[in-house]
Amino acid sequence: MARRERIDIVLDMLTAIRDKGGKIKPTHLMYKANLTHRQMKSYLDDLVNKNFMGYEKIKDAKYILITDEGRKFIEKIYEMQDFEKMFGIE
Repeated sequence: MARRERIDIVLDMLTAIRDKGGKIKPTHLMYKANLTHRQMKSYLDDLVNKNFMGYEKIKDAKYILITDEGRKFIEKIYEMQDFEKMFGIE
């Protein structure tokens, strides 16, 4: 089985949040993106710093949110993948 690249993991995380309506509980994200707790924490810190994700507390639960920047990133990655396919670079 091929090892996932960083971009694939980021894309998995962002699309998991988007597909859940824009917010997800941390544990659910960890399972959806197939990450360990340590991996997820590292990626979350980086993606929050890049303003792709944020946090929100609703009642007593903490949620991870996708930002507009995160949504734009998903779109750009899909555009790049389509471009690669068009020219047979994938």
